[in-house]
Amino acid sequence: MTLTVNGEPRQSAAATVIALLTEEGVQPDAKGVAVALNGAVVRKPDWSATALADGDAVEIVKPFSGG
Repeated sequence: MTLTVNGEPRQSAAATVIALLTEEGVQPDAKGVAVALNGAVVRKPDWSATALADGDAVEIVKPFSGG
């Protein structure tokens, strides 16, 4: 399916938010990670149960180190 991830179109086989995070190389347990699906924040406890569909827009916010 085609998703828009952080503004960029991507082909993905991820069926859920947590699968997408894994596919994107994001540690789901890392502090500060947040996800919005089609403009609505998805609570962390719901990531494994939130299904993705073709055309969904996902925003992944993650902290990064550096200065």
